[in-house]
Amino acid sequence: DEEPARIRSVNGFESWDGNLGPGNLNAWQCMGRAIRLAKEYGMGVVALRNTNHWMRAGTYGLQAARKNCIGICATNTTPNVPPWGGRDATVGNNPMVIAVPHDPYPILLDMAMSQFSYGKMEVLERLGKKLPVAGGFDRELRPTDEPGAILESGLAMPTGYWKGSALAMMIDLLVAILSGGSTTREIGEQDEEYAVSQVFMALDLEQLSDDEHRDGAIRAVIDSLIETRPVEPEGLVFYTGQQTWMRREENRSKGVPVDPQTWEEILALDQD
Repeated sequence: DEEPARIRSVNGFESWDGNLGPGNLNAWQCMGRAIRLAKEYGMGVVALRNTNHWMRAGTYGLQAARKNCIGICATNTTPNVPPWGGRDATVGNNPMVIAVPHDPYPILLDMAMSQFSYGKMEVLERLGKKLPVAGGFDRELRPTDEPGAILESGLAMPTGYWKGSALAMMIDLLVAILSGGSTTREIGEQDEEYAVSQVFMALDLEQLSDDEHRDGAIRAVIDSLIETRPVEPEGLVFYTGQQTWMRREENRSKGVPVDPQTWEEILALDQD
């Protein structure tokens, strides 16, 4: 029953306390508030503390893009990545999102600061599949493409090696300082991941950009990608977010796929 509450307001910036409510509802409300601030000031920023996992992060970037805003958001997490050169998981994989309005589907970056998200590794482990490249370390600190070994060790590899490690640290500072909330280290001192810190930004393109130039820039960037020669003879090169849009279209026509094991667990809950 908890809802987020505003605790500070400075022009286009606000900070909110999530009061440990549902993370996805808190995030939706705070990005919505950032969008409203952007429509008033050109740019809106909402920092959120004491919230919980926001589920699929790209949702909130798309929320802004559908209102003709560039959406940017980020969160910290419990420690689950070793800093480059370290033996212990003391950095979060701290996901970030950037979405740019585009028809028929916004250009969307939704990425964790680990080579693979833990959710993706859990799916591949259930399917008995390996990662396409090494995505973490086993208990002996050996790089491995076995998702189960990484889930057991809790040592995901930072994306871009030292670069991902550094970016994760900066995201942690950004969200914790602006929200007045917990850092990754403080979250890790708890039994479970909760009371995370997040930031939501919206930039209103109607006020901040010229339509003709923006559309030309987007078209130039996309064309440069999709016209690139693929490595594989029958391969394709996609712009970021394009495959997400394709999967959504397929799910709309065929239904949303559900992992059979997960579905059986849900049915078992009903029997209890």
